[in-house]
Amino acid sequence: MGQPAANPPTDQTPEFLTGRLLIAMPGIGDPRFERAVIFLVDHTPDHAFGLAVNRPVEGLSVPDLFERLGIDGADPAGGTVLLGGPVQRERGFVLHTDDYNSEGSTLPVADGIAMTTTREVLEAMADEARRPRQAVLALGYAGWDAGQLERELQDNVWLTCDADEALLFGDDHEHKWSSALAKLGVSAERLSAHAGRA
Repeated sequence: MGQPAANPPTDQTPEFLTGRLLIAMPGIGDPRFERAVIFLVDHTPDHAFGLAVNRPVEGLSVPDLFERLGIDGADPAGGTVLLGGPVQRERGFVLHTDDYNSEGSTLPVADGIAMTTTREVLEAMADEARRPRQAVLALGYAGWDAGQLERELQDNVWLTCDADEALLFGDDHEHKWSSALAKLGVSAERLSAHAGRA
């Protein structure tokens, strides 16, 4: 694990979406992002960096991963390992509530939410006294170059909505996409039907 190549945003004007969710539109044309819900950890004029929060890695749980890494302790908070995105899948990122902080390693993202990428946060997850209240472990990330995400938003590839703890940390991964759409008052069934029309 290591720090992502992402600088904290310096401009929080409305067009920058750090701390918000991207919801993939039907027919996105890329199976890696079909029905994806992605939390934007960082969005600046130079790049965007996010973690998918609804893509469990088949056959791998957090306890399994901790056993492989030699981390002992109680059952860790956050039992499912997620596929955060297609880039650098060997790297791990822990998204968590901000009641956990590792000086110099934890990146504040949004109100109440932070990200840490060191082994220390994994050890904290396995320690009932130090663990964050909520946490999720993702392997890999989704990244965009300067202007790329903005173009995709203009092309209606993504919708955006506010994040909440159920969408970020809940374990109902199958329904997170439709739940995120519902926050916008959009029916997943109607949206899918419209997407299929010529």
